[in-house]
Amino acid sequence: MNNNNNMNNTNNNEINKNNSIDLFDWGLTDSFHELYKSNHSDLHLGRVIFESKNLYKIVAEEGELIGEIKGLINLHATGREDFPAVGDWVVMDRGSNKTGNAIIMDILERKSMIKRRVAGNRLDTQIIASNVDYIFICIALNGDFNLRRLERYLSIVWDSMATPVVILTKADLCDDVDEKISEVESIALGVDIHATSAINDIGTEIINSYLGSGKTGTFIGSSGVGKSTLINNLIGHQHLETNGLRNDDKGRHTTTHRELLSLPGGGVVIDTPGMRAIQVLDIDESINHAFEDVEALMLQCKFSDCNHHTEPGCAIKRALKTGELSESRYANYLQLKKETEYLRRKMDKKAAGEYSQHFVKQTISRRKAKKFFKNAK
Repeated sequence: MNNNNNMNNTNNNEINKNNSIDLFDWGLTDSFHELYKSNHSDLHLGRVIFESKNLYKIVAEEGELIGEIKGLINLHATGREDFPAVGDWVVMDRGSNKTGNAIIMDILERKSMIKRRVAGNRLDTQIIASNVDYIFICIALNGDFNLRRLERYLSIVWDSMATPVVILTKADLCDDVDEKISEVESIALGVDIHATSAINDIGTEIINSYLGSGKTGTFIGSSGVGKSTLINNLIGHQHLETNGLRNDDKGRHTTTHRELLSLPGGGVVIDTPGMRAIQVLDIDESINHAFEDVEALMLQCKFSDCNHHTEPGCAIKRALKTGELSESRYANYLQLKKETEYLRRKMDKKAAGEYSQHFVKQTISRRKAKKFFKNAK
């Protein structure tokens, strides 16, 4: 679906004057409402439901608005996180404008935010969704099933401050569902796991049980795992475009943008495009959370500074030998740690460069000032 068409589909940019929207149906909570009333009661409150090229579709009490960011936000922004994202609660100034347009003045402090590093060597952060309560990690049982990829998903979800839930889709195309669930349980410690089938409408009620008034969920996963089909089942009709299965029973990529949608039973969900690459950020603690079993084993090593190579009494080596810890899981743990350490060094180098440039500018300014006052005498 064309982004511009989505952005312009706002009742011809005219506000619905007859039907006031209850923002609690769009995930508003008492804490966000109090934050708004305490600091921005003179402005309009709304939630970003769609983003495209620095324009934002926002749902407010008056209806759907098209928002642009204030100039000062552009001026003071230091990164992507300083701009609105789908799921954000924002405050807007409409002035005397009655055409459905607004200026975004500020973003209310986020309670959660799932993000990843953009693909490639750039350090930019990509915000997937904000102010989410539950993140449904979708893994297809008919071909997308990959425990190492799931470990990466869990790492970025634990960093988001939201609660992860693993959804194993396309159970109707898998002959060993119970075995797959056991494999996921071995790495997704303490995480709810559910097998679903959108074709047979199995799992819709389970997912609905996590959602309701004031709750927001989002679905993440690879392209074609069935996220949009699951959301269509939650909504109760074909709202999102889906393209079925290819000849190899794998789903076709459909979603090209992030969109927040309200559910008939209360609560909202955010549909997201499939992820081809999962680049982690500097999330060392979240990796430790996703690999609690590995961290626990390290505490059992004979020496506190054990490198897990040739040292005697190494619990990691013992677990690898007995099969308690799989070599692939441990290798993925080391790879994620390596990526975060590389990113940390790169970011420190960038920060050092920025400080150096700032120091040079300050030195030049001081020299100019001294020269000015010297000539003034």
